[in-house]
This record gives sequence, C-alpha cells and structure tokens, in this order.
Amino acid sequence: MLKEQALFADGTADYCNPAEPKAGDMVTLRFRTARDDADAVYLCTEKEKLPMKKTESEGMFDYYSIQVQMNESAFSYYFEVKDGTKSICYDRYGVEQEPREQYYFRIVPGFSTPEWSKGAVMYQILTDRFYNGDTSNDVLDNEYSYLGTMSQKVEDWNKCPENFSVAEFYGGDLEGVRQKLDYLSELGIEVIYFNPLFVSPSNHKYDTQDYDYIDPHYGKIVVDEGELLKEGDCNNQNAGRYISRVTDKRNLEASNEFFAEFVREAHARGIRVILDGVFNHCGSFNKWMDREKIYQKGDGYEPGAYSSKESPYNNFFNFKDSEAWPDNSSYEGWWDYETLPKLNYEESEELHDDILRIAAKWVSAPYFADGWRLDVAADLGQTPEYNHQFWQEFRETVKKANPEAVILAEHYGDPREWLGGDQWDTVMNYDAFMEPVTWFLTGMEKHSEEFDEKKLGNIEDFEESMKHYMASFLTPSLQCAMNELSNHDHSRFLTRTNHKAGKAEKLGTAAAEEGISKAVLREAVVIQMTWPGAPTVYYGDEAGVCGFTDPDNRRTYPWGNEDKDLIHFHRDIIRIHKENSALRTGSVKFLKGEENLLCYGRFNREQQLVILVNNAETERRVNLPVWPVGLPENGELEQLLRTEEDGYSVAPVTCAIKDGKIDVTLSKHSAVIFTGNFR
Repeated sequence: MLKEQALFADGTADYCNPAEPKAGDMVTLRFRTARDDADAVYLCTEKEKLPMKKTESEGMFDYYSIQVQMNESAFSYYFEVKDGTKSICYDRYGVEQEPREQYYFRIVPGFSTPEWSKGAVMYQILTDRFYNGDTSNDVLDNEYSYLGTMSQKVEDWNKCPENFSVAEFYGGDLEGVRQKLDYLSELGIEVIYFNPLFVSPSNHKYDTQDYDYIDPHYGKIVVDEGELLKEGDCNNQNAGRYISRVTDKRNLEASNEFFAEFVREAHARGIRVILDGVFNHCGSFNKWMDREKIYQKGDGYEPGAYSSKESPYNNFFNFKDSEAWPDNSSYEGWWDYETLPKLNYEESEELHDDILRIAAKWVSAPYFADGWRLDVAADLGQTPEYNHQFWQEFRETVKKANPEAVILAEHYGDPREWLGGDQWDTVMNYDAFMEPVTWFLTGMEKHSEEFDEKKLGNIEDFEESMKHYMASFLTPSLQCAMNELSNHDHSRFLTRTNHKAGKAEKLGTAAAEEGISKAVLREAVVIQMTWPGAPTVYYGDEAGVCGFTDPDNRRTYPWGNEDKDLIHFHRDIIRIHKENSALRTGSVKFLKGEENLLCYGRFNREQQLVILVNNAETERRVNLPVWPVGLPENGELEQLLRTEEDGYSVAPVTCAIKDGKIDVTLSKHSAVIFTGNFR
C-alpha cells in the first residue's frame, strides 16, 4: 500500500522549476513518494501519459522528475502513481481514484506575479478613520449636501460611526498616514492598500467624482474660498466652499503632488502602495455626470451628461430615456443606486480609453503606485465577454506602464475565469481564506449575521473548502492573494469571536465588544501569517478594534487607547513571517486534523515549519506525524511562537521528533509554530 501522506507535488519552485516559465522554457516537474514505495510515477495530460524517472532519494522520500517544454498554451497535468496492479491519481486536491479536470495542476507560460507581492505583509487603510494629520483639509459642517444630509465633521474621534453616515467625516488624511509611517514600519508592514483616495463626496469614496485627482480633503487645500451651505439648503450649486476645494485645479494638483511625495517617502522605507480602482461605476457627483451641477462654475470643465444632451460624456452612461434632458435621471445605476451611475463601456470608446489612461497614469511617473485593487471587478460591463476583454486590456496597459504593478480584484465565488494569466494577478481571498478561517474558528458568517455551531471547529469543512478553492488559483496568484480576517465590508474578526449575530443598529455598538476572545484572534493571526498568500491587516485589528458590519467596522484607529499587547504580538508574528522563506513561497500540506484542531506544514527543501491550532475549550495532547513535510524521523524542532489564552511567547523552546512524530500539549484556544532546518 502506498503511503499516501508521502505523496506530494504542487506549483512551487521545488516541484515546478522554473515556477513562472515563459513559452519555450524547459520546465522540470517533480513528484515525491515515500522511499521505495512506488513502482512507477507518470505525468498525465489529456493527450498522453509520460513515465517519470526517479532522480533523487533523500531521507524518507524518493523524487521523480520529468522535463517538459512549454509552448504558448496553458499546460494542465496531474500525476498517476502505480503500486503493483493498483494506481491512484494526484492533483491539486490531493489523492484521488480518478482525475478531475477542475483540480488539474496548471501552468500558464508567460504569467507571473511581482516577486515583491508574494507573501507581502499588507495593511489596509480607510483613510478618513486612520489619523488626522492636517486639520486644514477637514470636511466642514454644511460644506455640501449628500443623500439629503449635510456634511459633518465628527469632533469626537472615538465616536462609533452611525448608520447611513456617509457624509460624516473624522478628518483622517494622507498626512496622517505619513506621520504614522514609523508605526507601520515598526509593525513590519510592506504594502499599504488604500481604500479609494480620489475626489468623492462620501467618507468611503466608492463613488468617484474625479479619477484624475486625489481628494484635497485627503491631500492639500491651498485655495479655500466660497460659502458654506445655509441650514436647510441642499442645493450644492450654492456649496461654494466645496466647489472651490474639489474643482480648483490648484487644490487638485497640490493634492496629486502630495500623493507623489507620500509614495516616494513610503518607498524609501520599503513600503509599497496599492490604490483602489472603482471602474464599474462612478458617483453622481462625477464630473462626467455632474448631477449636482458643481462643475458648471468651474473653469475648464465640459458640461455633465445629467444636464446637457450635448455633453461629450453622454455615452459614458446608459440613459433609458433619450429625450429627458435637461436633468436626465434615467441613467442606469449600479444595483439601481442613483448615486452610483454604472459606466457604459460597450457604447463608449472614449470612456474605455480614458479609464485605461487612468489605470496607467497612477502606476507611472510621478506617482509610481504599485498596483490596483479593483472594486466589484466581475460586474464591469454589460456582458461576461466584454468584462474579460476589458480586464485583458487593463492588464496589458498596466503591465506595460509598470511591469512590477500588481492587479488584484475584489471577487466573491470562484475566480478561475479571471485568473488564467491574462487578466487579474489575484483576488481578495474570501473563499480560500477569510470564510473558511472564520467558520472554523468562530462559527460565524463574515458579516456577523449568522452563527452556525456545526461549522465551528469543523476540520473537514475547513480542509475541504481550502483545497477546493485554492485549486482555482495558479500558484503565482495564490502566493499573493490578499488574505484578510477583516475589512471595510465585513465585521471585525475580533467581534466575530463573541458569536453575536446581528448588526450595530439592532444590537448596539457596545455589543461588538462584549464577550470577545483575543485568544481566538491570536489563533486566526497565526493562520493568517503562516498561510499561502499576502497576509493583510485591516487597520486597527492589530490594536483590538471591534465592530459589526458596515459602517461599524469602520471605527477610527484608537490612538492612545491601543491594545499594546496585541500590537506587540502582531509585530512578532509579522517578523516571523518575513524571516522564513517557506512562509512566503513554500508548499502547504495538511497534517493530522481533528475537531477544533488544525495542523499543517509550510515547507521547502531548505526549511520546514509545523503549525498547530487548538480551537477547543479544553487542553489537548497531540501526537502528530511531521515527517510528511520533510522533517527527519528523529531530531528537534524549535518553537518560534506559542499563543495561550492570556498571551503569547516567543521563547525558543525545543520539541523532540521521535519516529517522525512530535508529542505536544496545547492549552485551550492556543496555537504554536515550530521550525526545523535539517538540510
């Protein structure tokens, strides 16, 4: 009988070399078995079955190899292992009796993701809620009207956001982030992902007003003229101060210049910057639509499509009534929101060209942003065919402007159609990270809207979900997938640990902080920092911020009231992540799992790590085989980090390997990371 736990291959450089080949390259594919265990190993494609040659024996394993020359097409394959008269298949999911095409290994010649993005530690910032570094650019009370409410400056930084409060501002800005770059550097952050920074009337800024400029409320206001709205006046044509601030080119250019300086300073510290691109829809304030008619008084602006049938931007939108001008409100809105006009690419070559110009502009001189996060990317366009065509062109444009820029998309569900090497680099990793981790550790849905006790601690669900959804990624895409525990669209992970299902408007904001478990959060962060992908910290998670789903998840960073123990924990585990190459680009393999017990290895030929997570309410003793990740039958592992219910330790404790196993006692709600290096 074959030792199934010994069988292994994946798309990392140890088993596919080079891991990101070009057309014409000769690729060496390898497969691992237990020593003297298999009679034959074959590389299988849809067209042929090729015998592999045993080329190396090391420790407990044999390694079989074969060379394959790449052409222009994607190359899909799996392995067949024979033992006597019996044979089994091995694919991305693991050992199977029959091959399944959806789980084939895949190589796309010519596709690669930026090396810096693989395993990069990212930090997501909703700018208004991070830090107010320049009070002169704060949104003012009654500066303008949005959705029937007046803009408002929130004076109490620690106040929880209220429901439907898109026009409430706390004053966070890019200067505030610049002043906290020391903090981010000390934390170990390598990439900042900003929620949208472009001109917009909302605090979340997913309703872009002008794609060409950073919002002066986040940047610089050098010309500050005009009147505020009078009480009860919701006509933004009278919002002289707002019009001056966001349409005067002196403010806009100064803000862009400040952003360029910010990126230069971040780069000097080794921190990259990713922008949020909202290209499926814009905002009703957008200068192309100008529903508020604020650009009619600005110099150098064409009439907006809402007001004029002669506007050069009319075909940027889909107007259902072609005779309703002036004030044509019949345009298509994303999900029927009139504040979010959907962009009409198929009928406007000018729109298509302008968005691609913008895509290239921000990753080029003088700004040099390091990539794009794409909002609701699968929704863009009117048909799937156009959607894929556009993202292919978007990729060509961005990579030509900056070959080192990363393209990652917001996407729920299987992203395989977009991750074929010709569109996105990767995605925000909901299905193969956030959701399985959340269900396993908390039994909660990611919005905190449901608690399912059957999913809490269900190791089978966790492993099956991870293996199934990870198979949708090419290996270079998986290695830079954005692995988040929380973000601006979902509840804070720490709040999910209290098992309270609901929203702040019904439960109250205080309920988000009741009954939370920092021990479970530490378990989650251990998984986050040791799982394939780019671990991404949502601002304030590292400081103990709680919150139900939007808008409660967008609380301010608690400067002066931080949970310093959690911050120190994040610093230490980020350091561990960055110091161990196997955690960036190594293989992953599940080890023995049980209810509420997750065990896996991260490894390459030079280094092996073993991670154990006990999510149970009780202490447990674990006798765990670790030889499948390449560790010897006898030796020692060193503990890099251990979490307990009331804290954590980085003391270098050793753990003996005997007969290929370790014997470990885990306290309740704890995790441990071991490392070995036996080359």
